[in-house]
Amino acid sequence: MSVAGVVRPDSIHAVLPAWPTAFGDDLCGWWSDIEVPRRDGEEAVRQRFRWIEPGEFEMGSPEGEAEQRDFEGPRHRVVLTQGFWLADTACTQAMWEVVVGKNPSHFKGPDRPVEQVSWLDVKSFLAKLETLLPGLGAGLPTEAEWEYACRAGTRTPFWFGETITPEEVNYDGNHPYGGAAKGLYRQETVDVKALPANGWGLYQMHGNVWEWCRDGSRSYAEGEAVDPVGPEGSEGSRVLRGGAWHINAWDARSAYRLAIPPGLASRSLGFRLRLRSLGSGPARPSAEQAE
Repeated sequence: MSVAGVVRPDSIHAVLPAWPTAFGDDLCGWWSDIEVPRRDGEEAVRQRFRWIEPGEFEMGSPEGEAEQRDFEGPRHRVVLTQGFWLADTACTQAMWEVVVGKNPSHFKGPDRPVEQVSWLDVKSFLAKLETLLPGLGAGLPTEAEWEYACRAGTRTPFWFGETITPEEVNYDGNHPYGGAAKGLYRQETVDVKALPANGWGLYQMHGNVWEWCRDGSRSYAEGEAVDPVGPEGSEGSRVLRGGAWHINAWDARSAYRLAIPPGLASRSLGFRLRLRSLGSGPARPSAEQAE
């Protein structure tokens, strides 16, 4: 059965991540939640993940896309052979703080995305999260996984279509795209679920904060690429995707790429969790326990 372009697995139990507190099924497909307990005993911080089925897509921008950059092409077929769980939002300040114990963000708010975090900071966060939830297998998406999830089956510059507005994306509305009128420039981040989600249930894949990817930038080539990954390790630039609250609309396109040193941090840099393995967490809930 296909819902919103995603083919569901025969059984949710075949793909559940470690440590789910709840899981279920809606119009966007399978979802699963994890919770990180607070040290003070207050309500745990929850993050929802969406199951992204294996599949294929055309990566990069097509010839003639407005504001296209050379490094966005050539457009080529990418095959992803493994499904994965991707957080439905950028990591919140509440989640960062419960794991790390402090909040580095400039624009404060528990439900806003954490920012002013470098790729190296994120790696440290992931290690601490693993100590709290052993076997979770949390990481970052590859650049190819990120674009696949962002597009959600679409081929247009944005998952919305040919253009965007500030009602859909948090960017500098003084610099629109695709013939759209100028609009609101908020000059700050917004809550991670303040604007619409794409067809696969992922919020704000365009705008708000740039999202770090696992790998460095690779050179595109014509022909098919299977599970492509750019340079890895802690040396060299890391890829960022999605645009941010202060950028022009055209830099928030699905195909746009940015790569910077992993030690840099600013008030526009955040990330989104990706679960990489089933791990060895506690027993998974039964179907009766799903919401």
